[in-house]
Amino acid sequence: MTPPAAPAATLAVLALVMLGGCRAAPPPGGSAAAPPAAADLRPPEAFASITPRDARAQALFLEASRVLFHPRCVNCHPSDDAPRQRDDAETHEPPVTRGDDDRGVPAMRCSGCHQDANLPLARLPGAPDWHLAPRSMAWAGKTPAAVCAQLKDPARNGGRSLDRIVLHAAHDPLVAWGWSPGHDRAPAPGTQARFGALVAAWVEAGGACPAEEVKR
Repeated sequence: MTPPAAPAATLAVLALVMLGGCRAAPPPGGSAAAPPAAADLRPPEAFASITPRDARAQALFLEASRVLFHPRCVNCHPSDDAPRQRDDAETHEPPVTRGDDDRGVPAMRCSGCHQDANLPLARLPGAPDWHLAPRSMAWAGKTPAAVCAQLKDPARNGGRSLDRIVLHAAHDPLVAWGWSPGHDRAPAPGTQARFGALVAAWVEAGGACPAEEVKR
């Protein structure tokens, strides 16, 4: 009796694992070390003593930017068309490009490898609607002041109001992946709830951006 055929999705994942595509490189020495504990984020209350409203907003955004510039986030906000991976912004393996809709090109779509959840055996990260941030939201190589200006500009943030930015930070499942990245990847600092609270407090304090850094 001929056994039933395996589902196409299962065969695709097995093939990718066997051929070495869409997977993280094995850790040095052949065994993975436990990820470091996520550094905590200070809560909004820690900034309550800053009485000038703009100064408080700037401090809140700088604290939230510890998440924004963490590799789990900034790797998907590149300044070019190639996603990055791991903690050193390595070029995605295998080579891929964003495509017209930030989700890859035909035959190399993000969803071809990245499912709605992490795949532990294949060491593949996954979350709903896995994709690159649009070019207008590139964060790599930028300052907190520049990223803050992007977040506030509807022409560069996907047409979102600041209230929608708060909802995105606090509840979006793709953002949530940053704290549950799987395969011994270091998570973003703190929790999504605290990150969302910091962004909400920044908006409530007026949304002032940090001063631009002066290069010496």
